[in-house]
Amino acid sequence: MTTTNVFAAIADPTRRAILDLLARGSRNVGTIAAEFPRLTQPGVSRHLKVLRNARLVDVTVQAQQRIYAIKPEGLADLYEWVAKYQSMWPDTLEALEHYLDARAAGEKAKGKKR
Repeated sequence: MTTTNVFAAIADPTRRAILDLLARGSRNVGTIAAEFPRLTQPGVSRHLKVLRNARLVDVTVQAQQRIYAIKPEGLADLYEWVAKYQSMWPDTLEALEHYLDARAAGEKAKGKKR
């Protein structure tokens, strides 16, 4: 499993929406498909297969149904990749804060000159 597979899986907005849905609880394919009226059930199943292959969801069989659940450990590859860059965020956010403060001060000064 590579981080590339995880990124490829979550690159699609429908798959991200499916993950968001499953983050609230396990569901069968029919219930998931009902949330996506523009997709057919086989279309949703194809998205679920990509998520399953990326190890982002698990499937269990209960009688005639397949129940899908988010697999948090599947997000570990993504988390590890993001964590490498997280140390840069405070500096970036601080620089943004200084820029916004300076811009606000400039606009305030411009308003006083009018």
